[in-house]
Amino acid sequence: MTQQHRGDVVDLLLDQHRVIRELCEEVTTAAVADREQPFRSLLRLLAVHEAVEEELVHPYVKRRVEGAKAAVTDRVEEEREVNKMLVALDALGPTNPGFQELFTRFRTALLAHADKEESSEFAGLRTATRPGERTAMAAAMRLASALAPTHPHPGNESASRALLVGTPMAMMDRARDLLREAMPGRTRGEARDAPTS
Repeated sequence: MTQQHRGDVVDLLLDQHRVIRELCEEVTTAAVADREQPFRSLLRLLAVHEAVEEELVHPYVKRRVEGAKAAVTDRVEEEREVNKMLVALDALGPTNPGFQELFTRFRTALLAHADKEESSEFAGLRTATRPGERTAMAAAMRLASALAPTHPHPGNESASRALLVGTPMAMMDRARDLLREAMPGRTRGEARDAPTS
């Protein structure tokens, strides 16, 4: 995230969308052997970004932006579908022959979803709030990002469920990330099945 945008939640969200688009492009254009790093970065960023939206942004937009409830409901449903594809991509792994076809569908759905968020939720949020509110939300977003899961968890799209299970999931995800990083020579299945004690 760029330093100049740290004080406004809408700018922070837009900056994350920019990085998401860049990572999608990196995954798409990378050689098969070079997809792992940009895909893992995309996976982590999306998990954190969506968790923060579910906990903070969607509920706030529903309360503050007139007529936004239906749009937020649509965005949450889109997120659920995108997360299902992301979980499938994670299970396949970026070197699997079926990865590219699914990633193309995922990318199309994800970027369409991001465009809709920007034109409806984010624009409405900027219009319906004062700069001080957006600054407070940016601070809350940074805190929530530190506690958010780093992998997608479809089915946790409601704010109450995300708050209830988000922190334990985040701890497990971070442990899984550390395990994966600690065993660079292992395959995905070996790292997943390795004993943790």
